[in-house]
Amino acid sequence: MKKLLTALLLTTSFFASAQQSLISNVPNRNTTSLNGVWNYIVDPYETGYYSFHHDVYDKQSKPSNAAYFNNYHAVNKQELVEYDFDKSPKINIPGDWNSQVPELKYYEGNVWFKKSFDYTLAAKKRLFVYIGAINYKADVYLNGKKLGTHEGGFTPFNYEVTSIVKSKDNYLVIKVDNTRHKEDVPTLNTDWWNYGGITRDVTLIEEEASFVEDYNIQLDKKDKNKISGFIKINNLEATQNQASISIPELKINYKGKVGTDGLLKFEIPVKNVSYWSPENPKLYEVTIDFNGQKLKDNIGFRTIETQGDKIVLNGKQIFLRGISIHEENAKGGRANSEEDALRLLNWAKELGCNYVRLAHYPHNENIIRQADKMGLMVWEEIPVYWTVEFTRKATYENAEDQLTAAITRDKNRACIIIWSMANETPISDPRIEFIKNLAAHARLLDNTRLISAALLTQSDSEGFGTINDAIGDYLDIIAFNQYLGWYGGKLEDAEKILWKTKYNKPVIVSEFGGDAKAGLHGEKNERWTEEYQEYLYIQNLKMIEKIPHLSGTSPWILVDFRSPRRLLPGIQDEYNRKGLISNEGQKKKAFYIMQDWYAKKKKEQN
Repeated sequence: MKKLLTALLLTTSFFASAQQSLISNVPNRNTTSLNGVWNYIVDPYETGYYSFHHDVYDKQSKPSNAAYFNNYHAVNKQELVEYDFDKSPKINIPGDWNSQVPELKYYEGNVWFKKSFDYTLAAKKRLFVYIGAINYKADVYLNGKKLGTHEGGFTPFNYEVTSIVKSKDNYLVIKVDNTRHKEDVPTLNTDWWNYGGITRDVTLIEEEASFVEDYNIQLDKKDKNKISGFIKINNLEATQNQASISIPELKINYKGKVGTDGLLKFEIPVKNVSYWSPENPKLYEVTIDFNGQKLKDNIGFRTIETQGDKIVLNGKQIFLRGISIHEENAKGGRANSEEDALRLLNWAKELGCNYVRLAHYPHNENIIRQADKMGLMVWEEIPVYWTVEFTRKATYENAEDQLTAAITRDKNRACIIIWSMANETPISDPRIEFIKNLAAHARLLDNTRLISAALLTQSDSEGFGTINDAIGDYLDIIAFNQYLGWYGGKLEDAEKILWKTKYNKPVIVSEFGGDAKAGLHGEKNERWTEEYQEYLYIQNLKMIEKIPHLSGTSPWILVDFRSPRRLLPGIQDEYNRKGLISNEGQKKKAFYIMQDWYAKKKKEQN
């Protein structure tokens, strides 16, 4: 078979140069999976992307650039003999290369992926390729035509390929680069493994010429007796301007007219709603009908708000009994399946949680939908983590794009109650402006949820733990991370430590904890032992009980996870050991301390 990469590079046309509007609710559309075995080529010098003079092959040549022009045609006559996908090794997609290929465990750089497929597209139909996530930068090509470039390791994107796809011998090629850069989101320095690859589903979506691209169907922020939102039509035709929403259990059969801008905005009176909650995760079957095309979803309806220093769900004060979670599977790779999601969420339920903090980036859609069914409230976060470049306009735009994609994908999931803008970012005026603008953007896209960020704290001159970050003015919930007994402070002093905050808002302790290697035992003052972690939790909870306006906790973390920052031989071995459960599934002693405390909190709430 011909050398596909050569053909790809030398026939490139600029069909698309940017990501197209994101299609939502992909699981319930007419789809074909491209998951499975793909070929891959490791290319650390980007030989397939640049000439030996470092000219970009898929960049249009300029008449004035004679050297590039001549090189382009020289390559056209002589194939890139270094490449042959069909003779190259294979890898499972979705999946990261670090955990699948031992030689690539630490690799950060470029890898090319190729998948061949046949597809018969009926007349007047349209086809899109939808990619759940690629870490970090992706250049996407189909049959030698470049679809576009996407940046961001945890958000979905899609491209239309209607005019490119063939009935036989299509080849989708994706160049993936997980190299870290200080201007990226996240930046160079993180505390999780930089898994590279096509880490989520790759899907073909077939649609009509005009179709429902996106929608929002939620209880109105100001009136719980009203369902409001919008339906967005892609490529609206003048003769097709009617759409309907059907919710049989609520006896709703709404019909409306789509505007010339492709939008139908609606308000629908509703009565006798069974509200979604952890105790009653009710999801209603909803059908959107546009021009005979039916798109189904299962949507829960609930209200979430703050009243003074309280978090209120469906008119009732709640305490968030939570845990933080990273997206990692049992084998130490990027989690991507429903089984991975259920493994983590079932452990959270066993712990006594009614809430999970999905840190530090948008997780796979599987875990969001499973949380919706299981009645677990969710904090969803974007990776504005530690020290991103707050003064750089392009960095902000990247963060905003990731926030937009996360909200577009997940806004109809009742379980999500908090959009988080950042984690542990150092205080500065540019940082405040950066996060303030993100919060405003989130509220513009979705005003039905609460806004937060995981902040840092400090001690004042009187010894109080103090929550005075100015960004709190722009948040609905004040959340902070603290590590008494691990990163400073004495556990024996826990009961003496007092806290204060200038905000009359709900407070969540978004992280606390310490490391323990499962199975390592000793005295309670011996670091790394289960007994030390157990004592740390006992003492921290005594302190946490006295924090003013306390409305929830999400200790760090449910399960030990891989991190190249964690180097201690025989103890860490490149794992962050703060999990209440080991990476092999063994519950540590601190798990049961937290479980008992949550049982007490649940009893108090009831």
